[in-house]
Amino acid sequence: MQAGAPKFRRRKEARPAEIVAAAFEVFAEKGFAGAKLDDIATRAGVSKGALYLYFETKEDLFRAVVTQGVAPNFEAVLAVLASHPGPIGPLLEMLAGRMAEVVTTTPVGGLVKMVIGEARNFPELAQVWHDQLVSKALGALTAAIAAAQARGEVKPGDPRMYALSVASPLLVGVIWRETFAPIGAEPFDMPALARQHVRAVLQGILTEAG
Repeated sequence: MQAGAPKFRRRKEARPAEIVAAAFEVFAEKGFAGAKLDDIATRAGVSKGALYLYFETKEDLFRAVVTQGVAPNFEAVLAVLASHPGPIGPLLEMLAGRMAEVVTTTPVGGLVKMVIGEARNFPELAQVWHDQLVSKALGALTAAIAAAQARGEVKPGDPRMYALSVASPLLVGVIWRETFAPIGAEPFDMPALARQHVRAVLQGILTEAG
């Protein structure tokens, strides 16, 4: 080894993932407008020039955060939704529990708040979030509920509206967690909120056969 050479050099193929992980944290903490590429590069342990080798803009970085940092948490759940033969009750309880786990163990709540708060000024954020996450999740849940209706488990009604009814309290819980809990409001136990809500919804939408 040459004198003065670094003892350890990270593999180049690991750097994009490190940059995405750093961007995930910085976006969640500071929002999109407040996030600086310098901050992301510093947190990732790379130079700003190295960051530009992989991502040209903050929009590119956000898209990578969604597709690489957030979407994988949902893909396994969506696969279960697509293949689940029934009944719908245990499926919705599993789904709610998994989503509650994601929002309490990752910085995704900060990204949700960011997208909601900054979508007017940066509509591309909402577009990416909708296309890569929301539309897929809502579509899969809608299809699962429609299938349960066809089996006679769920009462007549718009399955897409039922799907939104299932998902909405977690969104409200995330907004509360990111907006009001930091200023001293009593937080909600997200897994408990998810369980209680799903049980209440099931009482309302299940048929006697379900």
